[in-house]
Amino acid sequence: MSPGEVDPGIDTEIERIYRREYGRVVAGLARRFGDLDLAEEAAGEALVVALERWRRDGVPPNPGGWLTTTATRRALDRLRRESTRGARHREALLMYDDTPHEPTGAVADDRLRLIFTCCHPALAPEVRVALTLRLLGGLTVAEIAQAFFVGEAAMAQRLTRAKRKIARARIPFRVPAAEDLQPRLGAVLAVVYLIFNEGYLASGGDAALRGDLTAEALRLGRTLRELMPREPEVAGLLALMLLTEARRPSRVGADGALVPLAEQDRGGWDAGLVAEGHALVRECLAINRPGRYQLLAAINAVHTDAPAAADTDWSQVVALYDRLRVLDPGPVVALNRAVAVAEVDGPEVALAEVDRLDLAGYHAWHATRAELLRRLRRSAEARAEYDAAIAATANPAERAYLSRRRGTLAP
Repeated sequence: MSPGEVDPGIDTEIERIYRREYGRVVAGLARRFGDLDLAEEAAGEALVVALERWRRDGVPPNPGGWLTTTATRRALDRLRRESTRGARHREALLMYDDTPHEPTGAVADDRLRLIFTCCHPALAPEVRVALTLRLLGGLTVAEIAQAFFVGEAAMAQRLTRAKRKIARARIPFRVPAAEDLQPRLGAVLAVVYLIFNEGYLASGGDAALRGDLTAEALRLGRTLRELMPREPEVAGLLALMLLTEARRPSRVGADGALVPLAEQDRGGWDAGLVAEGHALVRECLAINRPGRYQLLAAINAVHTDAPAAADTDWSQVVALYDRLRVLDPGPVVALNRAVAVAEVDGPEVALAEVDRLDLAGYHAWHATRAELLRRLRRSAEARAEYDAAIAATANPAERAYLSRRRGTLAP
């Protein structure tokens, strides 16, 4: 490039770095100043400066440290201009050392503190998801609003109210005490898994799969794994997401219809993600403290270990679901177990189990009944269940698949 010419890929590189480092910068500022709005504003201003300087001078050797230093200075500049900030902020000003500090290397637990703050039980579950995406993932309000099909103004209000609640309730920026860790960790993992599932099978909109959301969930899962390497459920959730994400290239056909697991091109699965997921499952087995996400990951490991659908060890899948039902006796687990039972004991036995579940209106329940009735040659009943399943889902690929299956029923 000639002198003064801007690298056409620099903006993309800056955005990638910013997304990667955003949670670390915001978490550090939130811990220091105790103010989420100030942390967000300063991080955003640091991006503006980065776009100007990095385009001209190139990306610095330690971009994360550069963003942290710049954002900290911007936050302190704001505090100097405002006389209404509290004693905590004045104290931060007095303690500030103007020597550049660009941390590198080991990850501090600032992000972990922020994750637990975002997922505090005082906040509604949908707010936890939005806050996590905003403060840890660096998604814009518009992106979060689009992901969950609400207006941008409504999402902005939701986030503002949540941050005010954190401030009013004095929810601390800290990792819970040991006795509170497990229940709070469950909420954190549930939020990450909700984000992943929305990307894995979008609940609305024109896109069947949302790769941006699955990528954010995987990034959050890897962050948790980095911060909590001895927690087997963290490893289990990451393994589950990796093994599920590995199949994404084969999940939608050229006609836009969902491709079920048994019909997927296994050669198109991401072998690297499968290997990484299997390694984590083996690690969890060695620890031998099974939890919900570990067992779900183990079930996915059985599926991804089979070279063909016919080679699946369905008896092992049923046994794993039996263990999972002890921990999670809900009807959705029982429904998924029934799918495996159909392969071991036949569709009639499985249908009897499905019919005992109180899941009317849930699209997967109707779709499962339709497939079992199809195998039992009860076409009229199967057609009605396909219709109910189609009506209960807004995902375009799923609707296309169910419509195709309905159309091939015997008269």
